Amino acid sequence: MTGSATNPMPGPQALVEALLASPSPSPRLSEIGHVVEVADGIVIVVGLERALSDELLHFSSGVQGIVLDLEPGRLGVVLLGSSDQVTVGESVTRSHKVVSTRVGAALLGRVVDALGNPRDGKGPIKTEATRPVEAEAPEILDRQAITRPLATGIKAIDAAVPVGLGQRELIIGDRQTGKTSLAVDAILNQKATGVICIYCAIGQRGDAVAKVIGAIREGAMTDQSIVMSAGDEDAAGLAYVAPYAAMTMAEYFAGQAKDVLVILDDLTHHARSYRELSLLLRRPPGREAFPGDIFYIHARLLERAGQFTSSAGGGSITVLPVVETQAENLAAYIPTNLISITDGQIYLSPRLVRKNQFPAIDLGVSVSRVGGKAQSKAFRSVAGNLRVTLSQFEELEDFARFGTRLDEATRARLTRGVAVRAALRQPERDPIPTIEQITVLVAAMEGQFDGLTEAETAQVMSALRSAAARELDDVAARIAGNDPLGDDDRACMVALAQKARATFGEQDGANP
Repeated sequence: MTGSATNPMPGPQALVEALLASPSPSPRLSEIGHVVEVADGIVIVVGLERALSDELLHFSSGVQGIVLDLEPGRLGVVLLGSSDQVTVGESVTRSHKVVSTRVGAALLGRVVDALGNPRDGKGPIKTEATRPVEAEAPEILDRQAITRPLATGIKAIDAAVPVGLGQRELIIGDRQTGKTSLAVDAILNQKATGVICIYCAIGQRGDAVAKVIGAIREGAMTDQSIVMSAGDEDAAGLAYVAPYAAMTMAEYFAGQAKDVLVILDDLTHHARSYRELSLLLRRPPGREAFPGDIFYIHARLLERAGQFTSSAGGGSITVLPVVETQAENLAAYIPTNLISITDGQIYLSPRLVRKNQFPAIDLGVSVSRVGGKAQSKAFRSVAGNLRVTLSQFEELEDFARFGTRLDEATRARLTRGVAVRAALRQPERDPIPTIEQITVLVAAMEGQFDGLTEAETAQVMSALRSAAARELDDVAARIAGNDPLGDDDRACMVALAQKARATFGEQDGANP
């Protein structure tokens, strides 16, 4: 006999009696508000009297929003989706949570939005861990001095404007001066260092982000990188949240004693997005129509970077924020704010772009307030003379334009300055190892490139780099151990440069 025959199912009347006898569930209270006004990127909601600032709200259309303004009887809500989907009268409910983003190793190699949702068509991201996008900056006792260099592979930066792990170094310049290219090259140079890279595109065009993704893929850095995109076609709320979400993802890895490089490209668009939202919410405008707390939104973002103690995870977060200037105006509102927040700036000059000097880093304006302490002794011995030589050369170059007669010493300085500036030229997507950088710079400072044309200098530098990679392994090991550059090492580098130049001369003579 079957079990169903011995234990017949209870009838409907028995079920009803059992339900009546069971304790009644406690009442569930939920607040439901509704939309009274819709604008481009924001809505006004009434009926949610207990909602909190920065709380995430759910609209019946499926869109989410963040409470940004708390006013008597009404809420100013920033949408994290298209405002076209929201209608007046639509119901709104509280989530009792702040806006959060996905974190975890599963994000590596993916393209995501500000909330950690996939945008690359590779399927769902296999991580359930989330963290609030807003977090307090670590305290002073959770930080330690910056002592380790972040190698960017760019000669002008690593020698003259060094960046340390945990530093905040601003990349600033006009449009089309190579800011994004500089940041991408810094990412590509982390292949051998193990540094995790997060590229956060704020308000960028889709084709520009696609180029960055392609460069990361070609540089074999995909498995070590996260690309976050909040494009110009997305809601302004997502562009506002994106850099905070990128820092949250970085904090997850830093808490596991890992080093993270975050590129925020760029904070000019971030400030404009926040200005747009603030004006729509009818907040009082200040200078250049930006709201009064525009400094605070960037300060609280960048203060989350640093080198942390073992009790705080032991990792580091290095931030390279990008900001755009107009007509070389470094005294504009947002650039001056960010210059005062960060630990130095790398200035890309359109004047150098017009001279075909790439990367167009103006060493007279660029400065690193921290990285010099993390710079290797070998680089430090080269950097001082490099700055002096270039500054003297630029003064003489302006003077020589008037056609004045020049003595031999002045001509020699001009020739040396031209050679050193040519030695700093570097094509994009070609980060250079430390030993090759130092060899090229020492050769240039010792006059091995004097009198060569740009094309000849490029060929000699290429031959010299190959020779340094082959023959200077012992010097590279000592530099990696932070030993100073000895006279014998310099002599060896100069000898390699002389050999490379002689070889080039022989080839040139054989092929007139």
